[in-house]
Amino acid sequence: MNALRTAHTADLDPAELHEIHALLEAAFEGDFDEDDWDHTIGGIHAWLRDERGVAAHGSVVQRRVQHAGRSLRVGYVEGVAVRADRRREGLGGLVMEALERVIDRAYVLGALSASDDGAALYAGRGWVRWPGRIAALGPSGVVPLPDEEGTTYLRPVAGLPDASEALLFDWRDGDVL
Repeated sequence: MNALRTAHTADLDPAELHEIHALLEAAFEGDFDEDDWDHTIGGIHAWLRDERGVAAHGSVVQRRVQHAGRSLRVGYVEGVAVRADRRREGLGGLVMEALERVIDRAYVLGALSASDDGAALYAGRGWVRWPGRIAALGPSGVVPLPDEEGTTYLRPVAGLPDASEALLFDWRDGDVL
């Protein structure tokens, strides 16, 4: 019980992916659509199982973020959730520990967009709320994302970027962040 596993999306079988997808749909109570699922796959997953199935999950996927004229390889955290009956037991922290290990060894920076409920978990683990501007490089140019300002957290692997320059995230369908 509670055995933590990590694997790339390519190494998960369809039944495992279906079970993770079902957990995320239930945990986000209808606020998890196909674009959100698309954002969650394609990277490294960390999850815990118990006798009832997947109890907690998170993934880290690669994204590009432009900052001060540089293109940064960023490990972006997606799909972090704990099944309702297992919340407040530290499972989210165990999942994040595994994802942070990936970020620390493979990326120059970790990033995520935190919900109000999740912000305390990330801040307690040393993630820093980004105080600067957030934007995305969209099909028609730079798109400011003022609603994401204050909810974006970073895990600085090699130091925190200069907050006087915006973080310019790559474009994707659905919620950009």
